[in-house]
Amino acid sequence: MTKDNTAVTRRRVFHIPGYDPIHPRRYRELYRKGSASQAAISGYKIAVQAGSGDDVFHWIVQSEMDQQQVTARIDVLVWSDIVRDSMAQSILATYRQLFLTAWIYISTGTLRRLMWMRKGPVIAALYPVAMLLGQLAIAIVLGLWIGRLAETGLNAAVTAVGLGGGVIAAVVGWLAWLVKLGILGTVTVFLLRWFKAHDNRFFAHYLMHDYAFSAQFWGATPPALNDRLAAFADQIARALQDDHDEVLIVGHSSGAHLAITVIADLIRSGRVPVHGPKLAFLSLGQVVPMVSFLPEAKQLRADLAYLATQDMLTWVDVTAPGDGCCFALCDPVAVTGVTPPGKRWPLVISAAFTQSLSAARWKALRWRFFRLHFQYLCAFDQPKDYDYFKITAGPLTLADRFRDRPPSKSRIDVAASKYTSLAS
Repeated sequence: MTKDNTAVTRRRVFHIPGYDPIHPRRYRELYRKGSASQAAISGYKIAVQAGSGDDVFHWIVQSEMDQQQVTARIDVLVWSDIVRDSMAQSILATYRQLFLTAWIYISTGTLRRLMWMRKGPVIAALYPVAMLLGQLAIAIVLGLWIGRLAETGLNAAVTAVGLGGGVIAAVVGWLAWLVKLGILGTVTVFLLRWFKAHDNRFFAHYLMHDYAFSAQFWGATPPALNDRLAAFADQIARALQDDHDEVLIVGHSSGAHLAITVIADLIRSGRVPVHGPKLAFLSLGQVVPMVSFLPEAKQLRADLAYLATQDMLTWVDVTAPGDGCCFALCDPVAVTGVTPPGKRWPLVISAAFTQSLSAARWKALRWRFFRLHFQYLCAFDQPKDYDYFKITAGPLTLADRFRDRPPSKSRIDVAASKYTSLAS
């Protein structure tokens, strides 16, 4: 079906980020720094240079590993503009999103099924709800307190000048009430704006927008993404026509379920050549159940079941229990309840943060939850069999690298969803 020679000298990599509004150069710099660190630790050579010559953001990697030289081009499939547009919400709209998203996850039973599997990502999902409500409570309480102080001071001043009774006192009382109400509104608005301006520390608005983006259509692909995913498929299809040894799609975080749809579309439409490059899919830190459990995620469930049996594909799913923002070691096909006969994929393995990071490094990162969610794209100071830079720039295909790797014994592969057939 594909090339007989599995040694890789030329590779194309397509990276689909998660819900991230930042320019894709962030991923190039992350790769540049991480690859240099990993090369120094693991004893291989790797060099990264900025790409040029077309409109697609990419970089070129030259490596020498195991006495073999490899050239890889890594393209970022950008949807950060869609993310930024979805985040351009007023504070009031964000709170409206909060209640609507909570209603969708609770009323459909999705939240209950998610909690059955892993508490970490559910806590991460509840965090923005609790944080935003907490910010609102702090703003209101502080506004009431300052307003009360102002009212008390005004009443004391009125009493001091001898206006403690009659019509004037009643007017002053109404004025004091209006002042208190005005202070409450002013302080509340000021503090909520302050919290939003410092969301790079709290991540409450960011995470709320993230969960709301997937939930707004009850799991169906947002219309803003449909054309973009089709464009992604076209870019990958063109690479599959070129003389590469492997075309590797990397889906990180919520980018994993986008990659699933893109790859399924490519194979269904016959755009994966029989004798072309080997097709591989690496899903990292996936949060697929957050979407696949929603009632209208019918296409995603169909795509999961379809990819699970494909022999034109190698699919390795890497998560880690130390990453509280992902569904660690949860087989996304099985837990969604769409396991088809003859299921082959994904191979579910652990990046084993507590073993592949030294005790000192793990201690430094343990409570930096968002940083840990990106650890899959970074260097490990005690690497085991997962090395992002060997996978993306090394001489072995994904299939050969993990050919004899058994799945994690602690993986969860029992359906946690009521969706037990594609007709649901």
